Amino acid sequence: MSQASIPTITPVISITLGQTTSLLLASIALEELALAHILNAEAEKLQFVLGTLVPGLEPPATLSDILLVHASVRQTIQDVIKKEILLQFKLENIVDNLLP
Repeated sequence: MSQASIPTITPVISITLGQTTSLLLASIALEELALAHILNAEAEKLQFVLGTLVPGLEPPATLSDILLVHASVRQTIQDVIKKEILLQFKLENIVDNLLP
C-alpha cells in the first residue's frame, strides 16, 4: 500500500477585520440559538413525562421514570452551561480585540 497523495491547495481568502468580527459574532449567535433549541427540547421532555404536554405519557410515568429523566435533563443543562461559559469567553476575546 502507498501513502495517500494530498494535493497542495493554496486558497486565496481576503476578508476585512470588520467582516471577521461580524462572522465571529454571527457564529456566537448561531450557537446561542442552537443552545436555546436544546433547552426547549429538554423542557418539552419534562412536560411529556410529567403529563403536562398534550398528548402525555400513557400510562403515567413512575417516580423512577421521572427521576431518570430528571438526571438526563440535569446533565444536558450542565453541558449547556459549560458551552455558555465558552461562548462568553469567545465574546469577551472579540470585544477585547476590537478596543485599541
